[in-house]
Amino acid sequence: QLQLVESGGGLVQPGGSLRLSCVASGFTSAYYAIGWFRQAPGKEREGVSCITSSGGSTNYADSVKGRFTISRDNAKNTVYLQMNTLKPEDTAVYYCATVYTTVQAMCLTAPHDYDYWGQGTQVTVSS
Repeated sequence: QLQLVESGGGLVQPGGSLRLSCVASGFTSAYYAIGWFRQAPGKEREGVSCITSSGGSTNYADSVKGRFTISRDNAKNTVYLQMNTLKPEDTAVYYCATVYTTVQAMCLTAPHDYDYWGQGTQVTVSS
């Protein structure tokens, strides 16, 4: 059974950092792209970043470029989202999701492109 579990969320002051982890089980990393998404209260879920199964290609939302970095360790079936210089507007529940794909040139950041989702982890940026 395919499962994703996020961790690493919490409360952090503006300008601080957090590293989120997404641990996958029930499938091998080959041919599974991973995306990170977030949903703030009253807002639609939005794509934050994604990474291809090989890790060779990544994509970021404009709002997080230069501050967030996605990476993956396929030996550990884990994808990370390093978040630096956090802002109050980054406050949201963060989800990871996965989709089977053989495409390695790029990954997608729209929620409807992903099939399996984790339960989410809360990130709150506040002083």
